[in-house]
Amino acid sequence: MKIAYFLIAVFLTSVTHAQEIQIRGKVKDPNGLELPGVNVIVKNTTNGAVTDFNGDYSLSNVAVGSVIVFSYVGFSVQEITVKQEAVINIVMEEDSQSLEQVVVIGYGTQTKKEITGAVSIIGSETIEELNIVRVEQALQGQVAGVNITSESGAPGSNSTIAIRGISTNGDSRPLILVDGNVIEDLSVINPNDIESINVLKDATAGIYGVRAANGVILITTKTGRKNQELKFEFDSYTGFQETTRKIPVLNATEYGAIVNEAFAAGGNTPPFSNLSNLGEGTDWQDEIFRTAVISNVNFNASGGGENSTYSAGTSYLTQDGIVGRNEANFNRFTGRINYNLEFLKNFKLSTSAIYTKTNRKALSENALGSVLFNALNMAPNLTVRDGNGDFTLAEGLGNEVINPVAQIANNFNTTRVNKISGVIGLSYNFLKNFKAESRFQFNYSEVSEKRFSPEVFYGSGKVFNVDRSSVTEDEDIFRDFTWDNFITYDKTFLEDHNMKILLGMSVFKTTGNFTSLTGFDIPDNSFFNANISQASDVVDNFVNGVDTFDARLLSYFSRLQYDFKGKYLLSAVIRRDGSTKFGPENKFGYFPSASLGWVISDESFLENNTWLDFLKLRASYGIIGNDRIADFRFISTLDGEGTYVINDELVFGEAIGALSNPEIKWEKQKTLDVGLDTRFWKNKIDITFDYFKKRTEDLLVVSPVSGILGASAPGSEPPVINAGIVENQGFEFRISYNDKLSDNFRFDISYNFTTLQNEVIFVDSQNGFIPGGSFGVGQDFPARMEVGKPIGYFYGLQTNGIFQNQAEVDAHATQPNAAPGDLRYVDVNEDGQINSDDRTDIGDPIPDVTMGINIGFNYKNFDFSSYAFASLGNDIVRNYERDQPLTNRRNGFLDRWTGEGTTNTFPRVNTGANSNTLFSSFYVEDGSYLRIQNIQFGYTFTDEVMDAIGVDKLRIYTSINNLYTFTEYKGFDPSASSGEPIGGGIDQGFYPVPRTYLLGVNLKF
Repeated sequence: MKIAYFLIAVFLTSVTHAQEIQIRGKVKDPNGLELPGVNVIVKNTTNGAVTDFNGDYSLSNVAVGSVIVFSYVGFSVQEITVKQEAVINIVMEEDSQSLEQVVVIGYGTQTKKEITGAVSIIGSETIEELNIVRVEQALQGQVAGVNITSESGAPGSNSTIAIRGISTNGDSRPLILVDGNVIEDLSVINPNDIESINVLKDATAGIYGVRAANGVILITTKTGRKNQELKFEFDSYTGFQETTRKIPVLNATEYGAIVNEAFAAGGNTPPFSNLSNLGEGTDWQDEIFRTAVISNVNFNASGGGENSTYSAGTSYLTQDGIVGRNEANFNRFTGRINYNLEFLKNFKLSTSAIYTKTNRKALSENALGSVLFNALNMAPNLTVRDGNGDFTLAEGLGNEVINPVAQIANNFNTTRVNKISGVIGLSYNFLKNFKAESRFQFNYSEVSEKRFSPEVFYGSGKVFNVDRSSVTEDEDIFRDFTWDNFITYDKTFLEDHNMKILLGMSVFKTTGNFTSLTGFDIPDNSFFNANISQASDVVDNFVNGVDTFDARLLSYFSRLQYDFKGKYLLSAVIRRDGSTKFGPENKFGYFPSASLGWVISDESFLENNTWLDFLKLRASYGIIGNDRIADFRFISTLDGEGTYVINDELVFGEAIGALSNPEIKWEKQKTLDVGLDTRFWKNKIDITFDYFKKRTEDLLVVSPVSGILGASAPGSEPPVINAGIVENQGFEFRISYNDKLSDNFRFDISYNFTTLQNEVIFVDSQNGFIPGGSFGVGQDFPARMEVGKPIGYFYGLQTNGIFQNQAEVDAHATQPNAAPGDLRYVDVNEDGQINSDDRTDIGDPIPDVTMGINIGFNYKNFDFSSYAFASLGNDIVRNYERDQPLTNRRNGFLDRWTGEGTTNTFPRVNTGANSNTLFSSFYVEDGSYLRIQNIQFGYTFTDEVMDAIGVDKLRIYTSINNLYTFTEYKGFDPSASSGEPIGGGIDQGFYPVPRTYLLGVNLKF
């Protein structure tokens, strides 16, 4: 029996050894670069290894069925079950949610666990998946509390960024820093160069002082890694764009019938005697909308030695417009280089530079008489060209409506920008706990614009007719620099007390020069001859105006950061800013802020829980200043235009410009934030919640004043005063789920929403409000800033159905020219008269809720991602209808009132006098929408294929941007807005954001 037991034991031992194998492999990052220093260990054993310089590892005596754990700081832990394979190669996944992830904050870094403010992070992977043209597009739907509105869908157009609402009726842009350098225009940045975007949304942004009142966006560009061999990345995509919708308008036959009816109702002879001859007519939207090409190529090289890292890249983007194609082209070339060197012990040099060259051709957009405005109002019975082959004239359609195809053909508006931005920094560690840093950042740009107006005739009385050809050439130069110097003291006391003290100063200066010349009588009426050198009667457009600017800031700041055991957190900031925008008595301001954090999950009473991984409560409060007004508004300057009589002759000279106010002072924003961060079930679920309240006091506004003061004189304007309080408050919520469900399948989903309540608390002006915006021709301002209302709310007449018969007209308050079929307006003040005194709140351009949802998964070598964004509760004014007797109309007129009981929502048509065109709730629509912003499907080739062709990564993908928008808004695009705090949300024919189909490749070698 003993012999039998012995034989069984030998057999089992041999079987066990037969199931143990040797494993080797290579570990790379998502970019295909080898990762040295990755910990590789067999789970629940001491059998492990560390990857070498080339990312290689080897393990012996690994049992089949055991689990190998791969871990590295900044990357998600990966667990792989051993089967029979001898080679296991791993691509580590960056963990943007890791509590140990280092986050860039003001003048330093912190781990996510240590952060006590409201900070959101977007990584390079998200940016690459979106295939964006402009950087701000990566924020929409990804970051709670950040709302992006496109001013236009045209190539090269700007976007407006609002962080936690609109806090001022002036400049509400956030501060944007690229590698620490101030960048005002994000169109010059190549999104492929970005490593990460951090958004500071609360008082912790106060470390950046005056320019941070509207939040801070910190962009970090890509750099190399130490001890990394030279690696290359090539990314390219190409595709085509199309409009997402056309506005349904009347065809020629419908148009003829409606026009005849309107003329008859007005007591005029109908112009069309035979409707059957009209047919479908010309679809003017079809004539201007085109399928347009977009293409981008990006190349990057990076690497590093023992004491240095480097990265360089170049890219080229070209995008035609869906209106005008090449006549609305935008192209951008960028070159970037980063270099960091530890050249002596404790000394580190950091440098980066970005060069950008852009060229843009622009059409008239979102204005009375713009291309899309004309396409909607041009009569469909007219053809593009007449029998002689010339462009058809738009006779009888009012003074603003012209042939849009002719308008595009006669458009010559080009802008060229050359810009270089640079950063050079030096840091020195000394006395063990001290670090001194000095950074110099600069921007220099040259902006050249040429506008050629050829002699052209669009029709009788058209305001766009040009009798004398002209060309205007603008040459503008912008310069700025920032010089930051600061010392950091970092010390741990008694093992558990960690303290970091920052003390620094900053100098900022920005200057510029403007030149603008206009010449006439261009030879041959040709763009090729449109140069000032060939023009006659050249005029200097700045002969009596301001052609320079010079603004400066001087700041001192200090910050204390303290934590006890990494569990109780404190950060306190004080900053003193001085600005040349204010007079001697108000030049400097002091702006404090503080934040607290409590990592509850580190408390002993939670240490044995099995489901809660992390729980942190945080709060912040602070005051941040704002000085974003024009220069020298505290003093009178001779930059106006004066006309004098000398020796009985008119002489043009200078006069006092904008009215001054020596008492203007800092605008102050008081910001409160209370937040909660938590994670559950092995960090698979991540939840962030914030309540915020921002109160902007001493609002810097340009207030209307009496014309007696001369504010309407050439070169003058009303004074800037501190005259308002605006409050924004709301909630932010974000939840995400990320899990590797098997060795081959990973799934992630995230959802965020933001609620916002905006209210004007105080306005100091003569009439109690500040107006803005425009509607129609010659009408009162349609928007206001007024106490108790959201900033920029719509102010007009409230409709209450349609008059169905004369008895209803007679029984109603007196309404000028009212007749059955007309809009019935509410007598708000109940004085028996319908007039401008009955105007009231009829809409709000600010959304109540914004939200985003992102879904993605990886299955083996396939990947899929989808992003959506929603805006709910905002209103849009429909202002793209000219309403002349012979202009075209949208197809809603097919449901017009034609007799008693036919409709109670859409008025009759009539060429006679009526009040239906007055600004009212009839022209205000719900602008809520849900947009599928991007879907992408990709495939990464297997290691065998990549090894065979000698590359680290090869991925191909296809994507669709702006796939579909769910909305009840009848205009082109509910997401577009002029961005004006007072007057935004008024649609005069917004250029729609195009739908884009792309095919791309990612190659790393």
